[in-house]
Amino acid sequence: MKTVMVFGTFDLIHKGHLSFFRQAKKLGDKVVVVVARDKSVFEAKKHWPKNNELSRIKSLRKISIADKAILGSKTHNFHRTIRRFKPVVLALGYDQKPSIPALKKDLLKHRIKNVKIMRLRAYKPDIYKSSKLSNR
Repeated sequence: MKTVMVFGTFDLIHKGHLSFFRQAKKLGDKVVVVVARDKSVFEAKKHWPKNNELSRIKSLRKISIADKAILGSKTHNFHRTIRRFKPVVLALGYDQKPSIPALKKDLLKHRIKNVKIMRLRAYKPDIYKSSKLSNR
């Protein structure tokens, strides 16, 4: 089975996220969505998510577009999560921070090989972007 893994906050699920999940689904047989912990969101974005981590994961499980939705590591150890699920593809959102070369280098440093990294395309980012929608 070809597993695709995505990471994100997924605070306010919108059409941009749905497009992201559909694109990821086309890359494999199974999609594992890793939902960022509240503390991780605060550290990265300097604000708390509107919905707590349990609400966010519950919302993702309701839409059932992902085969599995899990909470991310409390210690930022995403390498352990990747090792556990053995994805063939890591799918990045168009606006997610890591560059593909930097992420590849980091994975190799942690002895994680044979993972393709792909940046997926945006879906109407001028409309469907969480930071824009949360201000409405």
